[in-house]
Amino acid sequence: MKVLFISLGCDKNLVDSEFMLGKLSKYHFTITDDETEAQIIVINTCCFIHDAKEESIQTILDMAQYRVNGRCRALIVCGCLAQRYRDEILKEIPEVDAVLGTNSTENILLAIEKVLLGQKYESYEPLDTVEKHEAKRSISTGGHYAHLKIAEGCDKHCTYCIIPSIRGGYRSVPMEELLTQARELAEAGVRELILVAQETTLYGIDLYGEKMLHRLLRELNEIPGIYWIRLMYCYPEEIYDELIDAIRDCEKVCHYIDMPIQHINSEILKRMGRQTGRSQLIEKIESLRAAVPDIAIRTTLICGFPGETEEQHEEMMEFINETEFDRLGAFTYSEEEGTPAAEFPDQVSEMTRESWRDDVMELQEEVIIDKNNDMIGCELDVMIEGRVTDENAYVGRSYRDAPDIDGYVFVNTEEELMSGDFVRVKITGAYEYDLIGELL
Repeated sequence: MKVLFISLGCDKNLVDSEFMLGKLSKYHFTITDDETEAQIIVINTCCFIHDAKEESIQTILDMAQYRVNGRCRALIVCGCLAQRYRDEILKEIPEVDAVLGTNSTENILLAIEKVLLGQKYESYEPLDTVEKHEAKRSISTGGHYAHLKIAEGCDKHCTYCIIPSIRGGYRSVPMEELLTQARELAEAGVRELILVAQETTLYGIDLYGEKMLHRLLRELNEIPGIYWIRLMYCYPEEIYDELIDAIRDCEKVCHYIDMPIQHINSEILKRMGRQTGRSQLIEKIESLRAAVPDIAIRTTLICGFPGETEEQHEEMMEFINETEFDRLGAFTYSEEEGTPAAEFPDQVSEMTRESWRDDVMELQEEVIIDKNNDMIGCELDVMIEGRVTDENAYVGRSYRDAPDIDGYVFVNTEEELMSGDFVRVKITGAYEYDLIGELL
């Protein structure tokens, strides 16, 4: 039977989808990207913010038509939206045949079997364990890089976030399981591992009684075939000295860190339920740059949090200008039902949120243009992602660029290169967010 998978939202969701794909492939299902041919449609949903929720709902409605008028015999919804709105989905969208919660992806085969026998199916496993997967993943990112999900859930309870309620508390994946996964990925041709979780920096605290991310990095660093190891989702207050040492010392660990700070004003951070203030954030950034001078620091910011004033927004703008983050993303505050922040007084208007978000991104564009111009003349290792159509040029990424969210390096050469190749490039020019270089 032909199965169509649609994976929405974050890269953690994508890992779950890849494990489901792997399981169905093991049992001889055929994967298709054509909804008109699919006999089974699986949608792995997201509902982290309003826009993600709307996208998930619209995707379900779009696919429901193939359940009524097409070849589809089973429409299955899983992931965060399924966990959070299980009753509403089945009640309001009768075309949906099965719903799987966030910790129930291993039940995908059982769900298909039940539906094909004419039954509705639901599964919501307790959110207190990490799923053990029967089959190897089917990598959907092109084969040369893959995400390694090292933990599930979160214990932080930020006032704007629903993740703990739909993903459960923090649970680390045992290190041996991760190392086995990493070796299998390397054997399959993966050259870059991107470590992800709701929060990577607490890895191991629940299993081993102490933070063990530095130990995991050193173990991964020894695996043949892996060239880059990239760290995402590092909470600033949990970044510790041994972790910084591992980033500095391990040759395969990219001098790159994704460290979402969300704001810089201490009052706003406190209202967000964050565990750092302005002085601690500045100290952490200075520590990282002192230990690893060429580190690329990525962060994210929320604009228009309830009660935020023009003065606090300007404080954030000044901080961005002074700190010069290497990578930065800004998002408008999303008022999520069931979160404490949704009940806060002094909600900022949508127009103001968007205006402040635009301010931040315009300023960051100025910052990154200057930084990219400073890169001209430098040499970088670049991983090739693909060829530019009808040109003697390729698109790739440096250690400073995570896939899909950061910039690219365009490499001019007449040589034949393949996706996943690593080449040495001299930077000769710059765009707003991207670099241009020549193959050495």
